[in-house]
Amino acid sequence: MSKTRVTTFVLFATTILSLSCLGGRPAERADLLLTNGAVYTMSAARPWASALAVAKGKILYVGDDRGALRLRGGSTVVADLGGKMVLPAFQDSHIHLVTGGVELGLCNLNGLRTKEEVFEKIKAYATENPGQVWVTGGGWDLPVFPQANPRKEDLDALVPDRPATLSSADGHSSWVNSRALELAGVTKDTADPAGGRIERDPKTGEPTGTLRESAAGLVEKLVPELGLEDYIKGLRAGLRLASRFGITSIIEASAGEKILDAYAALDRSGELSVRVLASLHVDTSKGIAEVERLVKLRQAYRGARLKSTAAKIFADGVMEPHTAALLEPYFDRPGDRGTPLLEPEAFNTLAAALDAADFQIHIHAIGDRAIRMSLDALEAAGRANGFRDMRHHIAHLELIDPADIPRFKRLGVAANFQALWAYADPYITDLTIPILGPGRSRWLYPIGSVAKTGAVIAGGSDWSVSSMNPLEAIQVALTRRGPDDPPGDAWIPEEKVDLETMLRAYTTNGAWLSHDEKARGSLEPGKAADLIVLGRDLFKIPPSEIGRTKVLLTLLDGREVFRDPSFGIKN
Repeated sequence: MSKTRVTTFVLFATTILSLSCLGGRPAERADLLLTNGAVYTMSAARPWASALAVAKGKILYVGDDRGALRLRGGSTVVADLGGKMVLPAFQDSHIHLVTGGVELGLCNLNGLRTKEEVFEKIKAYATENPGQVWVTGGGWDLPVFPQANPRKEDLDALVPDRPATLSSADGHSSWVNSRALELAGVTKDTADPAGGRIERDPKTGEPTGTLRESAAGLVEKLVPELGLEDYIKGLRAGLRLASRFGITSIIEASAGEKILDAYAALDRSGELSVRVLASLHVDTSKGIAEVERLVKLRQAYRGARLKSTAAKIFADGVMEPHTAALLEPYFDRPGDRGTPLLEPEAFNTLAAALDAADFQIHIHAIGDRAIRMSLDALEAAGRANGFRDMRHHIAHLELIDPADIPRFKRLGVAANFQALWAYADPYITDLTIPILGPGRSRWLYPIGSVAKTGAVIAGGSDWSVSSMNPLEAIQVALTRRGPDDPPGDAWIPEEKVDLETMLRAYTTNGAWLSHDEKARGSLEPGKAADLIVLGRDLFKIPPSEIGRTKVLLTLLDGREVFRDPSFGIKN
């Protein structure tokens, strides 16, 4: 073979190799190169790499450093990661991004651990905002107050001159003062509304100041409504946090028109720095008549990064105030199994109608009875319309009866866990185990058992109910201990899961749940350059340190939406 023919052959082979490395596409110059890293792709074809190239918002190359550097051009930005980790950006599959952001600007009680801290914050907020007709906000933790039941007298002392209503951290209770009750006409003679409860003094029958579930609406309907600009401001605040935590895609947990208007406004302006699948709030009292309204909203609210193709149903309340629906009575209230928010027949009919209209159904279910009813409704929808690739999902899943665990996989229903709740905090030790008993409490947040069946596990925060940080939730799922706890014994160790399971919950499975798995969720050539850089390789540190790992860089479509000041890059 002549020297010329040998040279030609080598050049041809090199070209073929380059095209193969680039997914078969012609070589082009990269806008960004990440090299010398621990790139965990979430792709079975190539789980690990050391380098990644981005061009025009897409992933151009995933492989070794040598192959990546061949794509360097005159304007290419290069970051030597020094072993830092690269992951697909996170998806939060159950979050209240707009209202959580709004709450930050009101009387924000999130994260306060004592009654004294709560009182101090309320008093300071009321003093600093004398012109507000109502004092509103929320985020108080239920265990701060005896029986999760704050008193109106305490709020009267803090806000004596005007009405006040403050929602609990979980959003299922409200704490109101006497002035608010007076304006709403709520007295000891007021009947509990459907789906709600007015907490009452056992001696006098007078309202104590705590309103559960729909009863909160007796007061909240009087509060002056916020305008669109308030919602947009709240969304901007939420977006800043999401970018900082490496989140570039979300499933909005419950969207009404004002929330949708905020998302749509920032989508039109190009400011929406997350991809949004909005779950449209379903007024279950209207039954199947709701479907027509939801279809119109789905059509009206869609854009570059916004789609409104899911429908949100609340099946029950929450465990601590006994509003979750149980198969057996609460341990401390014989005969009381809680009250589901729909009757089974109505639930089945509504689910079938939504499924027939091609809505992805997103259900809030806490108690084992509500979860069974939800699975029954989704099964009824499948039998009525044919089992299609709808990717319905149930969120929260606090207490699952063991008989229902295999049904998620069998029915193709995703289990949308809020894993940050899966440890023995005061919500569990002080308010939940005492009302369930130890036998049933074994099945609280059974993430491991559901994962072992092969069902799809998705991850969400329910922010502002709890921290938005996915790394904290991942840590708790692995350790079944609090995010600030040192290594030690796990709570219900049988339900621990591994790191790969939880990374998939927040990446590939999240993309799948949003019907976006072909476009994102793993680091592969041709997919969107939605990715993050972490300060440490999660596989090389103790699980108890995962939650303290910092996100250094967040990219959406290859565009920087967050960068930690400590993370330097160069041309």
